[in-house]
Amino acid sequence: MSNRIGTYQAWQRLLDGNERFVTGDSLHPNQNASRRGELVNNQNPFAVIFGCADSRLAAEIIFDVGLGDVFVVRTAGHVIDNAVLGSLEYAVSVLHVPLIVVLGHDNCGAVTAAKDAVETGEAPQGHIRDLVERITPSVLKSMREDKVDLNDMVVEHVKETVRRLVDSSRVIFDAVDNYSTAVVGVAYQLEEGRAQLVSTAGVL
Repeated sequence: MSNRIGTYQAWQRLLDGNERFVTGDSLHPNQNASRRGELVNNQNPFAVIFGCADSRLAAEIIFDVGLGDVFVVRTAGHVIDNAVLGSLEYAVSVLHVPLIVVLGHDNCGAVTAAKDAVETGEAPQGHIRDLVERITPSVLKSMREDKVDLNDMVVEHVKETVRRLVDSSRVIFDAVDNYSTAVVGVAYQLEEGRAQLVSTAGVL
């Protein structure tokens, strides 16, 4: 693939775009009609962003990228299930994307719900309960380390999600192991707009 970039270049491109977003200098690249035409028959994203579904966390905006640039998967609290793993494995094995970014954020409602469930002993109803149960191990791990602030738990959950992706998927594990893909965890600050690296698996 002639336009394939490496893990470091992919990460730097996201960092540069986020810095433009933070400073109010977004370029809004690859968002015009000609770009649409280029992408009709193929795509070659340079990163996967697996993020929280929160409406304040629009990946293409906060990293200042456009159509065809990033492959995006989102669930509340960036909770992993088989559909998520299948989507990420497709990006790695078929699209040959060199970077997976796990994107969490401060004041996360899903992590808040898990924290509340642990503290009160009362689980929410319906399928929200499943989300909370999948986030609870991260909350408990944070508490064991005396990190009881919500945003400490958010960071721990990002780190735990990075670990789980590598542990749960042989495809992702092998890609990290042979240096073709890296997985990074990022904590996003809603007010400032900055994405901060908190975890890595593989070599950037």
